[in-house]
Amino acid sequence: MDLGYATLPRLLGRCTEAEVDAVVITHEHPDHCADLSALCRALLFGGGRDGRVPLYCPPGVLGRVQAMEPTEDLREVFDPCPLPGSYQVGPFRLDGRLLPHHVPHAGLRLTAPGLTLAYSGDAGPGHALDELAARADLLIAGATLQGPAADPYLLSAAQAGRWAARSGTQCMLLTHFWPGVERSRSVAEASAAYGGEILAAREGLTLQV
Repeated sequence: MDLGYATLPRLLGRCTEAEVDAVVITHEHPDHCADLSALCRALLFGGGRDGRVPLYCPPGVLGRVQAMEPTEDLREVFDPCPLPGSYQVGPFRLDGRLLPHHVPHAGLRLTAPGLTLAYSGDAGPGHALDELAARADLLIAGATLQGPAADPYLLSAAQAGRWAARSGTQCMLLTHFWPGVERSRSVAEASAAYGGEILAAREGLTLQV
């Protein structure tokens, strides 16, 4: 989910490009989709590819990434499936719902037997988040803002905590921090409304759910 800047090298540290069997992108901002271009090249020129890889994303993603990749056709590698929408992706049911952001943005819910994961991307607060995060085992929540600041297109840490509390989420992982932000402050602000476990994303963090 969300191949932003420099995510592909980390992904390829865990699997080969040929083992990537689906990609999900929430929206077209480059910090969430730029490395789709790099994955395209790895699949085109790395060998071992069997058919096209399903790509679940809002329509604007392909145009944005294709503009960075004018000599290779993304559709040669990827099979676009539009979000919002609902799909069966291997063992998971993928549900994407529109959430407020500067561009079309799909919040995500992945469910499998005994597991539910929700991901807000970096969208603002919206009623669809109630449905996406309801009783999730893990909510990955963008928490870009700190303090009392309010923005219709971005969540604050405090807002993320309130949404986690009202949706009955079991655990929350805060992410999408500005560079240099004090992440412990975001955790503290979220915990004012949410009494469950709160983690702050960091490079190399691995969670078992």
